[in-house]
Amino acid sequence: MRTCLALLAVAFLAVPAPAQQPTFRTGTSMVPVLTTVTDREGRLLPNLQRDQFAVFDDGKVQEITFFQNETQPFTVVVMLDFSASMTANLDLLRAATEQFLIRMLPEDQGQVGAFSDKISFSGDFTNDRDALIAALDDLQFGNPTRLWDAIDASIDRLDGIEGRKIVVAFTDGDDTASDRNRGDVLDKAQDREVMIYAIGLTGEYFDGRSQRRTRPDRGLRSLADETGGGYFELRRADELGPTFTRVSQELHSLYMIGFSPEVLDGKEHELQVRVAVAGATARSRRSYIASEERLTAQ
Repeated sequence: MRTCLALLAVAFLAVPAPAQQPTFRTGTSMVPVLTTVTDREGRLLPNLQRDQFAVFDDGKVQEITFFQNETQPFTVVVMLDFSASMTANLDLLRAATEQFLIRMLPEDQGQVGAFSDKISFSGDFTNDRDALIAALDDLQFGNPTRLWDAIDASIDRLDGIEGRKIVVAFTDGDDTASDRNRGDVLDKAQDREVMIYAIGLTGEYFDGRSQRRTRPDRGLRSLADETGGGYFELRRADELGPTFTRVSQELHSLYMIGFSPEVLDGKEHELQVRVAVAGATARSRRSYIASEERLTAQ
């Protein structure tokens, strides 16, 4: 009998373990989903309750285990296009950015940066709004436009930061000189749970030889959509101020929704948030990676 048991044990040990088996978890990891809710006219809808939301993971409704609708601090990098095509509108852009910065709350932290053929930042994160506004005058302009490199570097600045991490990027044109591409930036933003807000401006400028028309890079909208941020495309520079103000309002009106995934399989899962309010739209990131290393511990 002992011989048979020993043979069975040897046979069991000889069977190779299945590769990459899903890990099932209960209440130990949370998928955080920052969500913005607007009505038919695009107005923000605050003060909604947990039972008005539904979260779907690969089409399957999930139990919401965490819900927060109070204003929470964020850490932001505001990255601005200072390339040659923006020369005529730099004063308006600085003034619009100032409108965003003065609306930061005392607990918010920020940096400002600029990109052209080079990428520069104001320094360390700070809640000193006067210092951030003053730093706008120190940012340098040039040519061409390293849009994707600039957003990529902005995400890197947020490494090690806890809480809500945001990049607000403004440009009036296509990327013309980056080493990184939109896919690289999206992967990094998703991996590090950074929300991207993008503001684009269409317009015209004289390049020294002829009048040229600009249009913001078409990849910006999908980058914002995939990370749960917002995308605004403007036709006039005088719309910059109200738009930067709107972004500030949205960042102070986010809902935080969390759920515990049923399985940690290391794969990308589709996310969707719905809200039970007639005519309302919920905007949030569209996917997450179901791995223990990528999620927030409860």
